[in-house]
Amino acid sequence: MQELRRKIYIKAKAEKAHRFWGLYVHVCKMETLMESYRMAKGNNGSPGIDGMTFSAIEESGVDGFLRDVKASLEEGTYRPSRNRVKEIPKGGGKTRKLGIPTIRDRVVQGALKLVLEPVFEADFQDGSYGYRPRRTAHQAVERVAEAVVKEKTRVIDLDLRSYFDTVRHHILLEKVAKRVSDSRVLRLLKQLLKAGGKMGVPQGGVISPLLSNLYLNEVDRMLERAKEVTREGRYTHIEYARFADDCVVLVDGHRKWDWLWAGVVRRLREELDKVQVHINEEKTKLLDLGKGDSFGFLGFEFRRTRTRSRKWGVNYRPKMQARVKLLDKLKDVFRRHGSQPLTRVRDLINPILRGWVRYFRIGHSSRTFGYVRDWLTKKMRRHLMKAKGKRGFGWKRWSTRGLYAMYNVYNDFRVTPRKVAPT
Repeated sequence: MQELRRKIYIKAKAEKAHRFWGLYVHVCKMETLMESYRMAKGNNGSPGIDGMTFSAIEESGVDGFLRDVKASLEEGTYRPSRNRVKEIPKGGGKTRKLGIPTIRDRVVQGALKLVLEPVFEADFQDGSYGYRPRRTAHQAVERVAEAVVKEKTRVIDLDLRSYFDTVRHHILLEKVAKRVSDSRVLRLLKQLLKAGGKMGVPQGGVISPLLSNLYLNEVDRMLERAKEVTREGRYTHIEYARFADDCVVLVDGHRKWDWLWAGVVRRLREELDKVQVHINEEKTKLLDLGKGDSFGFLGFEFRRTRTRSRKWGVNYRPKMQARVKLLDKLKDVFRRHGSQPLTRVRDLINPILRGWVRYFRIGHSSRTFGYVRDWLTKKMRRHLMKAKGKRGFGWKRWSTRGLYAMYNVYNDFRVTPRKVAPT
């Protein structure tokens, strides 16, 4: 599988106009389906509309399950099921709709993704980071931080209105067809899209991140062209980073580049209009860090600051909303398990803490981490004292270090050293 993907990528990278055919047979191969199943199981996830679970499939036999999928694909009888819709809160009283496919459909989507991904990876741009192989949100954050340090202080903080729900299927399929001439692949992809509704790519679909990146690839291309056209030797005057639908563009703060700032705003609108993606005018902001403005990207808040040596640098730390959301989760665990031992609470809060801290470990997060640790320490002490029927925090009963060690509560609040040097 890896060798096939490597060959497809090399061919796609070398020949930008090549249209691939004969891909469907690779989608149907048992090794492709097996790898897709392994990836789907690794991600676990809730059952789809049919209620089928991984344990039920493995009880009856994975090989038989995959052979049935393979046969339906080869015979042309495969039909995807409707997605199970689940709403999750996203703050401000709003919700985000997840479209959860059945495991059978996840396997088919994953197999199709395994074959198509190397084709489009060869076309994707450097500033796109969302859900791509060997690319992370931290890399996108560092790219933005470095741009601020290099005097790109005028910011277009772009917000797209209901992006995933408004992707037009005919436009997306046209983009796929520019690189794929296999009619069976295009038919299968169309079936998978229609299972989620007349429009949009479902958040929760295995292949959705790849398709959503492809849909906005021309926007990325435009920004790359603007970056190269305005380049002066090794100095660039525009930078951008996009993670799925979260995008920020940074332009040189010198007044000679006023035209570039205005021009990029205009061209962004033109490119987004071509794919019928609408800008959320209320949330999209034009900011100037040189005037004290700040902006958010991937959960971090960015500001331009002076360093101790009086050089211009960048400060990026977890947004207040991210901290509040974490503490609300932890508070809920303590509240629901107030009568249970701290060891039980620990088992529930450790994964939450570990994931949150590991994500925000970069930048200038130490003060936020200190606040979270102090809050957690007091919460643990109150929990223990209540269990003893006493008031207070037990400061004389336990040392803080001993408390964390005794109950094995997550305590690694170290921040990774910053990679972005001030100018």
